Order: sequence, then C-alpha cells, then structure tokens
Amino acid sequence: MNIVGNERLLDKLAAEYALGTLKAGARRRFESLLQTEPQVRRVTAQWQDRLHPMAQFAPAVAPPPQLWQAIAGRLNLGAKSPTARKPSFWRSLRDDLGFWRGLGMASTALATILVAVLATRPPDAGTPTTSYVAMLADERAQPVAVVTGDEKNHRLTVRVVLPQTIAADRSLELWAVPKSGPPRSLGLVDAAGSVSLQLPADTTPQTVALLAISLEPKGGSPDRNAPSGPIVYKGAWLQL
Repeated sequence: MNIVGNERLLDKLAAEYALGTLKAGARRRFESLLQTEPQVRRVTAQWQDRLHPMAQFAPAVAPPPQLWQAIAGRLNLGAKSPTARKPSFWRSLRDDLGFWRGLGMASTALATILVAVLATRPPDAGTPTTSYVAMLADERAQPVAVVTGDEKNHRLTVRVVLPQTIAADRSLELWAVPKSGPPRSLGLVDAAGSVSLQLPADTTPQTVALLAISLEPKGGSPDRNAPSGPIVYKGAWLQL
C-alpha cells in the first residue's frame, strides 16, 4: 500500500513509530520510507516533536543480572553491571513512568487542557497573545491542575481542577524544570483553588521542558533551586 498518498494512514504509522509501538516488518518498511520520502520524514518529525515531552518520563529500568552476563559473554568482557548512582532531581523527574502510559492517556490529557483553557479565558479576550499551558497530573495520569501563561502580561494562572487536601504544615510549590540547569521556583499553589503568579521572561516552552509541583514544608522549599519534598504532580509546558 502506498502510505505516502494516504495522509490518514501515514499520520497513524508516524505516530506509532514515534511512540515505539510499530513493530517488526512494519517498522522496517517505515524506516526504509524515512530514507527516501520527505513527506514521511516531515510527518514523523512532527509527531516526535509533539511526543518529546512525554519521553522525558521514560523510566530507568535495571536489567536482570543474567542479561548483563549474556552481553558480557558475547563481548568477551567481565560480567560487571554498571555502577548504580543516586539520581539527581532532574534525572529522577525524567525517569518517572507513572505519568505517561500511552497515546490514549496523552489524548485525554490534551483534551483536558483544551477544555480548561477555554473555560479560563474571558469572553472578551481582545487581541490574542502568545500563551502557554500545562496539565499537571499525578502518578496515575489523573489531571490535578492546569497552568496557563500569559506572555504579554507576564502572568501565570494555576487552577486546581481536582482539589487537594494537604496538612496545615505543608505547602504546594510550583517549579519550572528547564531543559538545562537547575529547577526554578515559581511560587506557592493553592491546594483547592486558583492563584496568579509572576511569569518570568525566560519561562517559555523553548527553554522549560515541564512544570512540576512538590509537597514542601509550610512556606516552600528552603532551597530555591530544588524541591526539598517529593514531586506530586507534573506535566509538559506547551505553547498554544
């Protein structure tokens, strides 16, 4: 079948290829088309760009010892497994699988974002401005909060769509996790309502991969460059 002339099929196969669910012969045939068809490369690149934030949550899985032994045996090496190292905050956040569990959940999440954005925009919004959005979810991929950014007015709005109950001596703190460098605190979040925060000029999807909320002592983390408590919600920071 000529998938190049079938936009619907090409889009489906490109999505499956980007997700890694296109298997065996179908994947090999698709990869051969990637070498020769610019349209296939373009559609695949679009899907990879869309799904790249999700890939940040791919888990670090420790292989069983026998796998290392088999690899070492084939390469005539000593059967030594890599040295385990304590992951950094950024590594730990990226290595959490619970948030993204397939395209179905991702589609639901994006639908939730769009509904929330439409609900939070005033009827007379005037001239559209560049804006950003993130849907923050828990480890079960359940939407908890929606964050929208107004570049023109330099404001962030954090709306909790699933009210949370936290202890009186705890606070929820919002973090920007950049593509490089340490996380940056954006302020405290209302566990059961909405809050408006300052949007720093360098907090765009081009520089910030995702937003995260941590559970902190009352008043926030003592370290402004890293959470002191666990990350409880997170989501990709996207441009609309």
